[in-house]
Amino acid sequence: MMAGRNHHQSHGQRLRRLVPCILVVVFAVHAVSFALYLLLQSNHPPPNPAKPEAQTHERVREPSYQKPWPRLPSFLPWTADPSLPPRSCEAYFGNGFSHLVEVLPEGRGGGGWFRCHHSETLGSSICEGARVRLDPALIAMSRGGEPIDQVMGRKEEEELPRYESGALVVEGAAAGRRGPLVEPGFLDAHVPTNGIGTHTMRALLDSARVVPPGELHCSQWIEEPTLLVTRFEYANLFHTITDWYSAYVSSRVTNLPDRPNVVFVDGHCKAPLEQTWESLFSNVTYAKSFSGPVCFRHAVLSPLGYETALFKGLSESFSCEGASAQSLRNKPDHQKTARLSEFGEMIIASFDLLEDGIVPPKKTSNGLKILFVRREDYLAHPRHSGKVESRLSNEQEAFDAVEKWAKGQKCKITVVNGLFAHMSMKEQLQAILEASVIIGAHGAGLTHLVSATPDTKVLEIISSFYRRPHFGLISRWKSLEYHAINLPGSYASIPDVTSELGNILKGLGC
Repeated sequence: MMAGRNHHQSHGQRLRRLVPCILVVVFAVHAVSFALYLLLQSNHPPPNPAKPEAQTHERVREPSYQKPWPRLPSFLPWTADPSLPPRSCEAYFGNGFSHLVEVLPEGRGGGGWFRCHHSETLGSSICEGARVRLDPALIAMSRGGEPIDQVMGRKEEEELPRYESGALVVEGAAAGRRGPLVEPGFLDAHVPTNGIGTHTMRALLDSARVVPPGELHCSQWIEEPTLLVTRFEYANLFHTITDWYSAYVSSRVTNLPDRPNVVFVDGHCKAPLEQTWESLFSNVTYAKSFSGPVCFRHAVLSPLGYETALFKGLSESFSCEGASAQSLRNKPDHQKTARLSEFGEMIIASFDLLEDGIVPPKKTSNGLKILFVRREDYLAHPRHSGKVESRLSNEQEAFDAVEKWAKGQKCKITVVNGLFAHMSMKEQLQAILEASVIIGAHGAGLTHLVSATPDTKVLEIISSFYRRPHFGLISRWKSLEYHAINLPGSYASIPDVTSELGNILKGLGC
């Protein structure tokens, strides 16, 4: 018994000596583990709280496919030239946005920036920025994009945007910087109203604010460059082409590598011309379609169509003649332009009507084509009756007479009935490209002259009630041979029409 008790005592003494050793080993293991944890954390620092993506858990939309710019025969570089004379032809047609105004300079540590390219000639600016937020909840307007039959009777003021403070926000580079984006006097100097009653781009900039890094809270990020566009007369071809042209110029002046997305900052219903927006640019959507504040890596504010040369030429007199891009490459001339031809090629390229970057020649082996552009009734907008006011009271008689007259000519002539309201945009453009002569009463359909080839002849029949210079100017800026019959009223003399056509066709060897 004594021997057993001694054995247990010695065993207990060994355990008491072993326990401290075990505790030392466990402590050492924990110490080493903690040291390794600290070492790994030093190589992987925590996310930067200044970056809103980490702070607000924003959803980043997967980048979409961006359409490349097509190869255009009349393309000339869009390089800002401060020496370009104001009110010169080239300055009017978009390459005069040469005064760069740094509204919010880019900081060394990142953050956003904002700047405007101002044109003294046009009295407008193309503005662009990085890390820009648009908040649809702070824009009062209808949703937009609805079928027209669902919104009949809706007032125009419901479709145009009205902005609350902060509708547009730019992230500043400096911590603590907040407040209005533009200084007092900036809008009058660089975005004047130019007599436009509702200047929506000016109003958007007036609402704009700057926030410090980390406060640009967004529900979604758009990675691709995006144009912010507000349309007014969105269903009329002439006015829509001024919007297309402004969007095209804005893309070139800001040197976008591919065709941008477009966001309509308006609440207009869906219209047929929207399909051409979708062909010209990479993606088109409405501002109110976003579920919350949306942020853009690169946003461009496109000036209103009213501020383009196409519209200003109606009220301002300036010397400008169309010329081929090749002639201007060889001998630059500020009083000549190929910009409208370049833009027309952009339209036809968007519908795959260029052949290897070349405008296809007219196929005259089967005779000449005369395109008679007609005016048709169509439902333009929710306030429209669907009836189009006639500019030529005997249009059908004139068309029938021209068709009959053409059959008696020595060369083969086909008269094309240009009922554009019943034709797709591609079919309309195809008819323009194939026509040797384009004839029609004053009306928006003649704006397609921007896509006509240089050898096209134009005959406009002008009522004394609508004696306006739209299409004579486009013809001059495109260097197209232009003829006009000025009526004492709205009734055309058939012999006068066929006689003028006969003189035109003589110049075509017919």
